[in-house]
Amino acid sequence: MLLIYTHKITPRISYIFKHILFRMLNIPVQFTTKTEEFIPYKGPKISYVDKPILDEISIKPHFLLFQQGVSDVEINVSNWEDVPCFFQTNAKGIIPYDIFAASFYLISRYEEYLPHVLDQHLRFSGDNCLAKKYHFLEKPVIDIWVLKLLQLLKNKFPNLVYQERKFNYLSTIDVDLAISFKQKGIIRFIIGFFKDFINFNLINLKTRTLVLLNLQKDPFDTFDQLREIQEKYQIKTHFFFLLADYTTFDTNNSVNSPKFQSLIKSVADFAQVGIHPSYFTMKNFEKLKKEVKRLEEIINRPVKMSRQHFLRLKLPDTYHHLIDLEIAEDYTMGYSKHPGFRASTCTPFYFFDLDYEIQTPLRIIPFAVMDATLNEYMHLKPEEGFQKIIQLLNEVKSVNGTFVTLFHNDTLSENKRWKGWSSIYERVVKQCVAV
Repeated sequence: MLLIYTHKITPRISYIFKHILFRMLNIPVQFTTKTEEFIPYKGPKISYVDKPILDEISIKPHFLLFQQGVSDVEINVSNWEDVPCFFQTNAKGIIPYDIFAASFYLISRYEEYLPHVLDQHLRFSGDNCLAKKYHFLEKPVIDIWVLKLLQLLKNKFPNLVYQERKFNYLSTIDVDLAISFKQKGIIRFIIGFFKDFINFNLINLKTRTLVLLNLQKDPFDTFDQLREIQEKYQIKTHFFFLLADYTTFDTNNSVNSPKFQSLIKSVADFAQVGIHPSYFTMKNFEKLKKEVKRLEEIINRPVKMSRQHFLRLKLPDTYHHLIDLEIAEDYTMGYSKHPGFRASTCTPFYFFDLDYEIQTPLRIIPFAVMDATLNEYMHLKPEEGFQKIIQLLNEVKSVNGTFVTLFHNDTLSENKRWKGWSSIYERVVKQCVAV
C-alpha cells in the first residue's frame, strides 16, 4: 500500500490519486492528514504538501485540487525532461510539476467548462484546446507522466508492489448508415433514384438497380467482412448503431425495417452493440431515451454503451443524461477534425463531474483516431492515413495503454469517398495485434 499525506483530502485529490496509482498502476493507496501516521510508516509514501516531511517522494501541490467549481487557471507549458507539462510548483524538486493537478485538469476536461469557441456543430473546438495549442494532442501525456512517476517510485522504494500495464486494442465501428440503397422507406428510395437520374450518375444508378434486384451486395453491407476480421485476429469489436428519426444529419436506415433490425441482432451475436445517439440528442434527454429504448427492444437487453453522432458532446449535460439512463460507458471522447487524445490519455477513466464535485459511474473510453478525420478533414491519401494511425499506435504501445480506433462500416465499401481505403482497416488491426 502507498500512503498519501496531505493537509486536506478533497474529492478531487481522492479521484485523481486513485485513478493514477490504483486504476493505472494497481497500487493500493490510503490517505492521511496526520503526520503521526505518516512519519512512522515504513512502506512507500508520497507527501502532497508544500514542504517534504522526511525523505519521502514529495510533490508540492497546485491549488487546483483544493478548489471547488471552475475558474480561469493560468497555464504555462514547459518540458519535464522531454515531455510537455504544466503547473510547475517546485523547480528544484525531483518532480518539479504537480502532475496530479495537471492530470486532473486534462482528464476532467476542465477547459470545456470555461468559456470557449464552438465549431459549426456547437461542439468544443479542438482547434483551440490546450493540447493542440502546445502541440501535445497526439501524445498521451498523462500516461507518460504516470510511467515517469512509477520509475521514481521504484527507484525510491525497491519493494514497491505494482502491476505492469498491458497494451490493449479495441476496434469500434460507427454505423451511421448500414445499407446504402435499401431499408430507407419508399419516399427516400424514390428521391434517391431520381436524384441519381437527374445528376446522370450512371454508376450509382447501376449499383442501386443491381442491389435492389438482389444481383449485387449493397456496398455498405460490410458486416460479414468485419466479422471475419474480428475472428481472424481475435480482437474486441464494438458497434454503435444510429436509430434516429430522419433528419438532415441523421440519415440512417428506417428504424422500422425488419431487415435492419435483423442485422442489428445478428451483429449483437458476435460483438458488443451500443447506441449511436442522434445529432439532436446532445441536449435532448427525451430523444436520447427514445433511441436507447429502441435498441433495447431490438437486442432484448439493456444498452450500456454509447457514442454521440457527429461526436456532439456538451459537458456535463450529455453525460448527465447518459448517467440517468444507466449507460455505463461512453466512447465519444475524441475530436472530429484532429487525431489524438482529447483527454490527453489512452487509459479509460471515470467521468468526474465538476458541477457536483463527484466521481460518477460513467466510464469514458477515449479513442485516438477516426477514419473520417484522416480522409475528410486532413485530406490524407489511404497510405498517409495508415501511417498516421501507426504513429498514434506506437505512442500508445510505448506506454502500454489502450488503443481505440473509430471506423465506419462504409469505410470498407470502396464507395465514392472511400476509394482505396477498404484494406486500411485490416492492415491497422494486423499491426495492433502484432507482438
